[in-house]
Amino acid sequence: MRRVIGLVASALGTFLIVLALLLRFYVAVQVIKFPLDESNVSTLTASHVSYFSPGELLEQTGVSMTETVTTQGDVAAGSSSQAVWNSFSYYYDNTNQQTYSYSLQRLAFDRRSAELVNCCGSNINSKKVAVSGLGYVWPFGAQQKSYEIFDSTLLRPHSIDYAGTARVEGLATYRYVENVAAAQIGTETLPGSLVGMTDQETVRLGEYYEGTTTDWVDPTIGDPVRVVMSRHLYLVDSSGKDVLNLLQATFTTTAASVAAAVHTARSDEAKVSLITVVIPATLALAGLLLLIIGIILARTRAEYAYEDDDLAVTVARRSDYGRGPRA
Repeated sequence: MRRVIGLVASALGTFLIVLALLLRFYVAVQVIKFPLDESNVSTLTASHVSYFSPGELLEQTGVSMTETVTTQGDVAAGSSSQAVWNSFSYYYDNTNQQTYSYSLQRLAFDRRSAELVNCCGSNINSKKVAVSGLGYVWPFGAQQKSYEIFDSTLLRPHSIDYAGTARVEGLATYRYVENVAAAQIGTETLPGSLVGMTDQETVRLGEYYEGTTTDWVDPTIGDPVRVVMSRHLYLVDSSGKDVLNLLQATFTTTAASVAAAVHTARSDEAKVSLITVVIPATLALAGLLLLIIGIILARTRAEYAYEDDDLAVTVARRSDYGRGPRA
């Protein structure tokens, strides 16, 4: 009976160990993905903003501005391997109580690696562009290295470099910094008098952009929890001189949005840890204990069997001492 129990315990222990390995290295990969039904609103604020107001044809200075970013997943367009998210960014001048601008983007990406893919109607402000690199998020298990991130202002990928670790409301994060040197992103045609060129009715000027973006990212789940974005958009004449400031501002994620992002990150981290560490470790430990118990029981039964056999031989030999013909 002990031998049977030992064999059953060993088999069950082996099964649990195999199950733990499958859960950790196969099931976790299939289950841990970025969601299709993403729904998130994040707010950033900037003070001392200066920008050109097309409606009033003058530059506003010392302005307080809010950027509200609303991100929604398009569940129907996604799949088991790819997610499609739509993002709407709305800029509002709080000082003058008027809209500054807004932008739209629709991006598809791999639900594990976070790499952008060209499909599903991806576009930036209704303009179809070839995308690559990272978009909304970093990959699960982000590394301490540089990545290529798609810059929606440049409309091309740009390097974003690892810049150390930092804690955001107690959450361990990796900090990444994108530095964009002055780069032309288009041209604008406007009245010459608007930029001091009174001898020309209209002028065509180059539009330039430069800026720095810092992201604090939860490396476990790849979500940015805090962002600081410095933006400078301006027009340049043929000699390379700045002639009109379109926007100069530094936007920072609000404390409330940071707190919400950190709360979500901690919750998602706990779910990932449950699938990748807690449950597999528990199953593996239980399986190892059962396997050890099973081996001990099986060996103990075998030793008893050997002892019983030795005893039987000894008794048999002793019983032979009195045999033989009697005188």
